[in-house]
Amino acid sequence: MATDSENLRHRLDRATRHLDPPYAVVDLTAFDTNAQALVARAGGKPLRVASKSLRSRELITRALARPGWQAVMAFTLPEAIWLVRTGVTADALVAYPTVDRSALAELAADEALAAAVTLMIDDPDQLDFCDTVRAPRDRPELRVCLDLDASWRPLGGRLHVGVRRSPVHSARAAGRLAATVNRRPGFRLVGLMSYEAQIAGLGDAPPGQAALGAAIRLAQRGSYRELLARRGAAVAAVREHADLEFVNGGGTGSVAATSADPAVTEVTAGSGLYGPTLFDGYRSWRPTPAAFFACAVVRRPAPGLATVLGGGWIASGSAADSRLPRPWLPTGLKLLGAEGAGEVQTPLTGPPATTLRVGDRVWFRHAKSGELCERVNELHLVDGDGVVATVPTYRGEGRAFL
Repeated sequence: MATDSENLRHRLDRATRHLDPPYAVVDLTAFDTNAQALVARAGGKPLRVASKSLRSRELITRALARPGWQAVMAFTLPEAIWLVRTGVTADALVAYPTVDRSALAELAADEALAAAVTLMIDDPDQLDFCDTVRAPRDRPELRVCLDLDASWRPLGGRLHVGVRRSPVHSARAAGRLAATVNRRPGFRLVGLMSYEAQIAGLGDAPPGQAALGAAIRLAQRGSYRELLARRGAAVAAVREHADLEFVNGGGTGSVAATSADPAVTEVTAGSGLYGPTLFDGYRSWRPTPAAFFACAVVRRPAPGLATVLGGGWIASGSAADSRLPRPWLPTGLKLLGAEGAGEVQTPLTGPPATTLRVGDRVWFRHAKSGELCERVNELHLVDGDGVVATVPTYRGEGRAFL
């Protein structure tokens, strides 16, 4: 009897037999299953789509069409403007501060656009920069969101657990910045965001590393307790100066935990829709793999080896094996330690390599989510045994935002 993996391989092969590798696909059944599972984990709080994790307008729109999903978290201001102008969303939160003068000028010249886009800030200098582009008296009010640093700093701050983001860490600092925004003409503070990367973006069950997993889980529990209190205090401090429309937090890896925070009103998710390999190391929930890319076997350099053309689609982050794409189907293939995933060719070993023939497909999964779309112009959407649509990625629409 065929295994689930074998069935998936045969189904993807049949659906795309008319295509020449390399190409990328999204399995719509898995995508929709993941979307529904994330809604269930959010416990009634709305989900904001992380656009960087999808990088395709059609798939962002597909997620937003489902109950429980609303609005977009964009990664640049030009992207947010594009998504609003093309009708994908009327509510785009830019996740990072911007110094893009042309995009700020476009935002400041359009009242409807300014009402749909929210800028991220963590420093008064960012407000000053906006004013140099267009003075407050000559523009509509700009919506801003305060970025609260969610990292954990135990041992009196001598240890830093998490990513380096905002300088605004304490509730007191958040309140001071909120007061500053409140005094500045031309700005309106409408939101607060805190992204707990050490919980949402760090797998707590790395394969084959039980001790590390136990240490990560211990740190995550401590961080969550600390953030729960500090975020609540920060929200209270900011509300003394602004009527917040939303308090955003989390990511795919912490949807349930972040939603349980009473201070949070919405949660961001995106990677869980595609299910990249970095999320294989989570205990609480693992998305169904939905996004794959196919490469063709082009040579057999030695017994037990099969080489595919291309394959070196490496993910961002610290240089490590976890950032390499993973040969997924047929099951049992492995990269060579001496070569990894190559720019123009990738040799593979493992039992299936002995039976792969020139022209056969090998299916890979990317380590991260939307970065796959920076390598292809289109995504082939698979439903059952067929490709039901082919949609452009950002790259395919000539949009390279970062």
